[in-house]
Amino acid sequence: MSDGHLIDSSLITFTEEEVAAWEEGSPEIRAVLQRVEIRTITYMSDELQVTGIRAAPKEGKGFPCLIYNRGGNREFGAVIKEQAALFIGRVASWGYVVVASQYRGNMGGEGREEFGGADVDDVLNLIPLFGSFPQADTSRIGMYGRSRGGMMTYIALTKTDRIAAAIVDAGEANLFLSARRRPDMEEGVFKELIPGYTEHRGEVLTARSAIRWPERLCKSTPILLLHGSADWRVHPMQALGMAAALYRCRHPFRFVLFEGGDHGLSEHREEVFRLIKDWLDRYVRDRKAWPSLDPHGR
Repeated sequence: MSDGHLIDSSLITFTEEEVAAWEEGSPEIRAVLQRVEIRTITYMSDELQVTGIRAAPKEGKGFPCLIYNRGGNREFGAVIKEQAALFIGRVASWGYVVVASQYRGNMGGEGREEFGGADVDDVLNLIPLFGSFPQADTSRIGMYGRSRGGMMTYIALTKTDRIAAAIVDAGEANLFLSARRRPDMEEGVFKELIPGYTEHRGEVLTARSAIRWPERLCKSTPILLLHGSADWRVHPMQALGMAAALYRCRHPFRFVLFEGGDHGLSEHREEVFRLIKDWLDRYVRDRKAWPSLDPHGR
């Protein structure tokens, strides 16, 4: 079977107790779940069966698409029911077909993840997967990556020109900085998951650090960078450095640093959703042209 072939899909149901527990922090959740259908999926990637999530409006067709790249590693950060409803479902309720990979080896999938290695194919193979969903307009695809998923997004953007616009939220852009600031990440994640880490540390970290190669990113994909100034998991200097790198190579981007924002930008939740929706609607749904980057004006 070819990459992106849909193997299985099962409807996710939500109990009244689950919805009631989420409603206090997300009062829109009942309306969202009335408008969208959320399913688990299994699809092919490099001859492996990989699991994920799909959300889409229950009615209509011709919807633009979004690839959501989760954070974390292994089961930590996996897309569980709550995240599927509160984030993926909410974006789908705006009129998008949203798919997310759990990455190979996780949540029942085959293989073993490589934290930005061959598992990037699990992201890229979601592009042909959209063809399995009749309500999806495969000519309009966006990508959203948070934390580790930001790294996956950057690497994917060196391998495809199919992404109309991208969003990187608290994204890993400099794994050298992460290894220096968080020895627990180097010992418990990088060394355990990245093939050849001990023998080729510099090489494999460079390959996963977009700050070292911003010129390789697809120039036709504008990027929205979101980061919190109080993020201890992925230091804000990663986003600041990436913004400077994108500016130097004249890549189209917008950068928003949220004052006092934590890793999940929880203090700025509704503002974050407004920015995400505006970006996706403008550059994915409506395919608006990016303004000139040349100096202009009075």
